[in-house]
Amino acid sequence: QDPTAAHYMFQDDPFLMPRNAANSRLFSLSKESGRNAAKYIIKQFPQYFDKTFAEPNIPCLMPEILTPQIEGLSEEALKERIHLRRVKDSVDLFDQLIQAGTPVSLETTNSLLDLLCFYGDGESTPEKEDLEEPGVNASEQKAPKREFQRGSQPSGSRWRENNNAERIFKIMPERNAHSYCTMIRGMVKHGASAKAYDMYIGLLNERHKADVHTFNALITAVPYLKERFLERWELAKVFLNHMAQQEVQPNLLTFNALLKTLRRCGGVGRSTALLVIKEMEALDIEPSLATYDHLLFILYRGADLCPSDIISEVLDDVGKRSFAPQDPDDGMDFNISDNLLCLSLGEKCCDLKDIKLAYRLNKVMEKGDNWKFLDMDRLNAYWSKFFSLLCMMEQIDVVLKWYKEMSSSLFYPTPKNILDLLQALDAANHLEVIPSVWEDMKQLGFNRRQDLLEELLSLMSRERHPDEIQLAFAKCAEEIKAVHEQTRREQSLLEWTGSALGHVALLFSRAGRTQEAWYVNMMEHFQQINRIPTDQVMNEFLNCAKQTNCPDEAIKLVKLAASLGLPSSQRLKNRTEKEFELSEKQK
Repeated sequence: QDPTAAHYMFQDDPFLMPRNAANSRLFSLSKESGRNAAKYIIKQFPQYFDKTFAEPNIPCLMPEILTPQIEGLSEEALKERIHLRRVKDSVDLFDQLIQAGTPVSLETTNSLLDLLCFYGDGESTPEKEDLEEPGVNASEQKAPKREFQRGSQPSGSRWRENNNAERIFKIMPERNAHSYCTMIRGMVKHGASAKAYDMYIGLLNERHKADVHTFNALITAVPYLKERFLERWELAKVFLNHMAQQEVQPNLLTFNALLKTLRRCGGVGRSTALLVIKEMEALDIEPSLATYDHLLFILYRGADLCPSDIISEVLDDVGKRSFAPQDPDDGMDFNISDNLLCLSLGEKCCDLKDIKLAYRLNKVMEKGDNWKFLDMDRLNAYWSKFFSLLCMMEQIDVVLKWYKEMSSSLFYPTPKNILDLLQALDAANHLEVIPSVWEDMKQLGFNRRQDLLEELLSLMSRERHPDEIQLAFAKCAEEIKAVHEQTRREQSLLEWTGSALGHVALLFSRAGRTQEAWYVNMMEHFQQINRIPTDQVMNEFLNCAKQTNCPDEAIKLVKLAASLGLPSSQRLKNRTEKEFELSEKQK
């Protein structure tokens, strides 16, 4: 692998090689937006894509036929429109068949219900072609607590009252278990949990049996049906008992739905989560990534269990195999970087700072195709947090090795990563690497970040270094000065701070660039922005003036100190008279 290469999705267009994480996200979203636009054009104007010029014709490589081929009022035409996922056309044709007195078979009507319940009575779009259920994790972690409403559920699309699915269900002359199960799953998917529960009661009253997918949906909806934690667990057990009574065999998604519900059951969830895992083992059902995500979330919220032990056990289990997607939450909610965040920053439970555990986690992430469960944003977040932990815990040589191999190929460093790297260089006394870090900052577009510039200048100017390093630091200072002075129409002027001015003046002085230290920084800028130079800046500049034998610059320094009313002005005056040969006019 070329450590300097960008992600493979950008390599077909060198002009769009991203410089940083923001560019990477923008360009990747732009490519996906282009794909969606192409799908939209093909769907809206299918007549322009129905001609076949290829010889020989290979159907699997040609665009799908998206226009109905069967005309007239018939059940076959209805089946075709359902297959093409044309929601409105399917409903209109069904109504016309009913009005004409043409009977529609139960199987076809159930297929229409499947379509309506999946899309929530709305037209199909590329964004809706996703089988995952409405997300809970983001809302439960970030959103403030809201007043509980039975059956209410956050979701992108809502289940409208008396929509087409409900209307068609009510007028069906005959309903079977599939009809009820489809309605239940659609109601849960689109936020009508209370209606789904009522529909399930209707299914039982009609002496039908639900399938495993319906039970999975009902278990997922439990947090929206009951307010108290214990009541939620009791209702979940009711559904599990019904599965046993109806001889419905649970699958992986059943246990994942149960764990997902236990995430919102507080202490009850913590006391029962491990029992659920043991039941999975008894039934010889292997966990998926979503299973581990739910388990870690539940147990991390308790202080009575040691998180490092739990993560270690999970990594032992996960490290034995490579994963394939089995649950809509696989890869969507199992964010390995979140678990690394537990190791490095301790935001979920405690500050572990366990670098060995982090290496094990990284080994698991790189095994097989496990990395595919993280999209570009999450992959970048994972490597970013991993690198921050390296800066905190590893030797500087190891940190620099990882940085060289990871930067721009595996991830784009964030401003925090650069700050962590600078602090690691400072702790290891390897400040000679700073000029190369500055080059990376320019490449990443961080050369106008005030916090990074302040830290960079502070480290370079804190103490003297060999002449070669001082010259490199002065060059960095010159480029930073140019950044402050450049004005572009789309960018605001970067304001000088007193500390930044002082650091740049020190760096110029130590490199023997007296004229630049004086004219470019001190005289022009300190007075212009009403900043006070520190005593260290004044003394260093005077030393530089002495080394270069510039009494005129020393006199200007004394005048500046006097004009600013600095207490050190008299001391500087005495030093100038003592250390320089002054003419009568200069005296």
